[in-house]
Amino acid sequence: MAAPKVAVVGAGVVGLSTALCIAETCPSCSVTVLSDQFSPNTTSDVAAGMLIPHTYPGTPIHVQKQWFKETFTYLFAISNSAEASEAGIHLVSGWQVFKNTPKEELPFWSDVVLGFRSMSEAELQKFPQHQFGQAFTTLKCDCPPYLLWLERRLKATGIQICTRKVADPWELHGEYNVVVNCAGIGAQQLVGDKKLFPVRGQVLKVHAPWVKNFIRDGDGLTYIYPGIHRVTLGGTREKENWSLSPDPGTTKDIFDRCCSLEPSLRGAQDIKVKVGLRPSRQSVRLEREVLSQGGVKLPVVHNYGHGAGGFSVHRGTAKEAARLVRECIAALQGSSSRARL
Repeated sequence: MAAPKVAVVGAGVVGLSTALCIAETCPSCSVTVLSDQFSPNTTSDVAAGMLIPHTYPGTPIHVQKQWFKETFTYLFAISNSAEASEAGIHLVSGWQVFKNTPKEELPFWSDVVLGFRSMSEAELQKFPQHQFGQAFTTLKCDCPPYLLWLERRLKATGIQICTRKVADPWELHGEYNVVVNCAGIGAQQLVGDKKLFPVRGQVLKVHAPWVKNFIRDGDGLTYIYPGIHRVTLGGTREKENWSLSPDPGTTKDIFDRCCSLEPSLRGAQDIKVKVGLRPSRQSVRLEREVLSQGGVKLPVVHNYGHGAGGFSVHRGTAKEAARLVRECIAALQGSSSRARL
């Protein structure tokens, strides 16, 4: 068969990474990214981009750890290269603090991040309302720089990037041999996934260049993540809330909570409010499916439902999605060979 044509639907961190991995894994493929939203208007642009995994109840822990490790290794190499600044990737050290000692004192990812240890009594004095803490160094991807860097990488590899709203995978049949669904929350409409739901996140992006360390409350609701230019303050997790409008009461609540962890933030300036809808489900949907309609078949690879943990596992899930695309193409080539016979 001629060069297989692959369409990747979605241009957030998962879609762009998946397109790049497909191009690396299947160099004979012609890959096109289709989306009606690009940076800076994606959910990924709102995210803090911190590599601290979110746990998916429906995904085996060893799989989640593999995804995280592959992502961390990939980004760590970029952070050690001349491209680190352009890609917006940097190491950041800090603390995760708990009001009560967690049941699991060693999270599954503790040996992937750098220098993971329990906080000393002296360190904990900084957080009088918390009695236990963990210190470690991890990576942060600043957005939009990281998404724009990925877009440039794609274009340099010869991948087409097109603005197009796709309402149904079947629209792409005839144009493409394989469709890759990285539509995030859009997959609810694109493929009718009723297990997918939004978790609304509101964050503040502030100018506070003196804040150098991240601070995260163990409940995951309050966090301070310093980036290269701005500090992200969060947050909220509001299930089934589709509103993209900032809520002033929530803004005040987030600011007050973050100031209780880091009082110097009272001096923060130029506060910008951002809202995103995390595409959430019990487990990431990462699988092959062959859609069938009137005897016609359309191979689809799904890679969506990363919720709050997209940045932490994006490269690992993209590599797996690319492997599934390769399987689809092998099956298509096998069937076209049999057809010729």
